Amino acid sequence: MSDATDPWLIVGLGNPGPEYAANRHNVGFMVADLLAERIGGKFKRAQKAQAQVVEGRLGPPGPASRRVILAKPMSYMNLSGGPVTALRDFYKVPTDHIVAVHDELDIDFGMLRLKLGGGDNGHNGLKSMTKSMGPDYHRIRFGIGRPPGRMQVADFVLKDFSSTERKDLAYQVDRAADAVESLLADGLERAQSTYNS
Repeated sequence: MSDATDPWLIVGLGNPGPEYAANRHNVGFMVADLLAERIGGKFKRAQKAQAQVVEGRLGPPGPASRRVILAKPMSYMNLSGGPVTALRDFYKVPTDHIVAVHDELDIDFGMLRLKLGGGDNGHNGLKSMTKSMGPDYHRIRFGIGRPPGRMQVADFVLKDFSSTERKDLAYQVDRAADAVESLLADGLERAQSTYNS
């Protein structure tokens, strides 16, 4: 069982490489980048995993701040489980102190949902994580909505946000980063009541 002194591992899911940087599927990386800015850190290559990491503290100064490892797996989305499990083992993070931030098709753009455990809903990053370490980690689900018309899901998630969405994207990424901080500081139920729209 985890306790208050255990570190948290915050994983932004996405694909490495500049060609994917602004894709809907990479919103987890966008949130991780913003959190790294907030703690004043720069991502660097992890020693023991195929990932980039930043270590620091999130939350108000004093006993309420939490030790965190922010991570971006560099393995491509469908292989995220290997790097995340390696980081979990290296930093000795309990599974219920792992938070995956990811895009979610079944929620409209501009909506967030926080939860602990559950299925992967066809998301390849979650599928890989769950296969590696079971389902009992937190998720911050960032709504991207469903593809229009007959567009394939794979094409939709690997496209950049629309020009309309981009007007609001920085605000929504900021809100998702706030939700991560709230989860760590206030616990799941309070964070859900604030951010589950």
